[in-house]
Amino acid sequence: MSRHRSLRGASTLAAKRNVLKRLERVELLKKRGKWKEGDRALGLPKTKPEG
Repeated sequence: MSRHRSLRGASTLAAKRNVLKRLERVELLKKRGKWKEGDRALGLPKTKPEG
């Protein structure tokens, strides 16, 4: 008998997230050179995660 998908181990549940938090987006924009200190954190441009 097989296990239900929800009962798998924690290591197999970790998936690549396609939504970034605001701080993660700011860090990514800094790396790409599209963010300057003093810019507002509201209304950020859309960014795709690295990888």
